[in-house]
Amino acid sequence: MQLLFDFLPIIAFFAAAKLADMYVATVVLIVACVLQVLVHWLRTRSVNRMHLVTAGLALVFGGITLAVHDTAFIKWKFTIVNWLFAVAFLGSMWRRISDRSLVQRMMGAASSEFTLTDDEWRRLNAMWVGFFLFLGAANLAALRYLDDAGWMNFIFYGKFGAIALFIVVQAWWIASRMHHDKPAS
Repeated sequence: MQLLFDFLPIIAFFAAAKLADMYVATVVLIVACVLQVLVHWLRTRSVNRMHLVTAGLALVFGGITLAVHDTAFIKWKFTIVNWLFAVAFLGSMWRRISDRSLVQRMMGAASSEFTLTDDEWRRLNAMWVGFFLFLGAANLAALRYLDDAGWMNFIFYGKFGAIALFIVVQAWWIASRMHHDKPAS
C-alpha cells in the first residue's frame, strides 16, 4: 500500500497526460505531490523527506513549465530527483546519520532480518546509487530524443519496468548473500 502511495503522483501525472496534455499533467503532478506531503503529515505527524523534495521540485519545475509553456522543465525534474536520490544514498555511505546505510533505513525493520555484512550493505547501497544515476541519465536521453508522448511512455513504462527489474535483481542479490547459521550436527 505504501508503494502505491509513493507512486501516486506519477500515476496521476501519466493519466492526466494521456487524457489531456503535459500542461494539465504538470498541474496534476504539482497538486498530487502537495497532497501526498499533506496526507503523510496528517497520518503520521511527520514529513517524509522524499515526498517533500519531490513536491518542492514539482512546484519549481512545474511552475517554470507552466510559466514559460515549455515541457522540458518538468521533464528535467525527473532527472534531478533521481540524481538527488543518488547523492543521498552516496552520502549515507560516508556521512552516516545512524549506524545503518540509507538502504538499510529504507528497508526498516525488515533489514534486521537480513544477515548481510557491513560490506554487503555498502555494496547494496552503491547499487542504488548507480541505479538512480542510470535513471537520471536515461531520462536525459529520453528528454532529448522523444516527443512528449514518447517521453511519457518512457517514464511510465520504462521507469516502472526498470524499477521492477531492479527490485527483482536486488532481491536475488540479497538472497544469494544471506549468511545462514549452519545447524548443529
